[in-house]
Amino acid sequence: MTGIRIGGRAFRPGVAPSIAAAAFFALAISLGNWQARRAEEKLELGRRLDEGAKGPALSVPSVRLDASALDRRRVSARGRFVARAALLLDNKVLHGAAGYHVLTPLKLEGGELHVLVNRGWIAAGERSRLPAVPTPETLQTIEGIAVTPSRRFIELAPEGASGPLRQNLVPEREEKRLGLGLQPFVIEQTSDAQDGLAREWERPDTGVDRHRSYALQWYSFAALAAVLYAALSFKRADSGRD
Repeated sequence: MTGIRIGGRAFRPGVAPSIAAAAFFALAISLGNWQARRAEEKLELGRRLDEGAKGPALSVPSVRLDASALDRRRVSARGRFVARAALLLDNKVLHGAAGYHVLTPLKLEGGELHVLVNRGWIAAGERSRLPAVPTPETLQTIEGIAVTPSRRFIELAPEGASGPLRQNLVPEREEKRLGLGLQPFVIEQTSDAQDGLAREWERPDTGVDRHRSYALQWYSFAALAAVLYAALSFKRADSGRD
């Protein structure tokens, strides 16, 4: 059977190299596509944030909403903080310093429903001692951005419910643990407060260039694999004859 010939060489790929090359090519393309999708997802979130910031702040009602109803929109909420149910979200870095995000449920005025407010960042200090955060007891009006917590994390086992420290945030899980009805989103507070917390929120489109760079890198690996496979599969026309 006559195969592809170029000059004095014929295309004679081996079975094992063909399988390995095809598997690596498919993997590299898949990873490149995933990185490209992540870049587009972040760009879309950034556009939604910019569009939502143009209009007036929407009031968070005391009736449950879908998580997507206010996602990346400017919102305001009025109510009282439930200090006993405050949470500390671990592994949050600001300007190179380790710390926590402080989340406190706000009982919405006019009902029994609550919304978690991410009040800001506080330095970790000694890991053996959690920082004390003052919580106002008076009626509060909070303004900020409604955010649906990311589910892009891996848990080998469900977190324990003891204490305020959390590695990941899942509103419906906290609803059961705290015994409070919660909206399915979090408010990243932007309004001022005399609480010593830093409120420098990362834009959702941060890292788009990095994802694009990774995508290009994986596509380059796929192209290189294809070129090497083709080059190594062309052999002298008289080689390998029985």
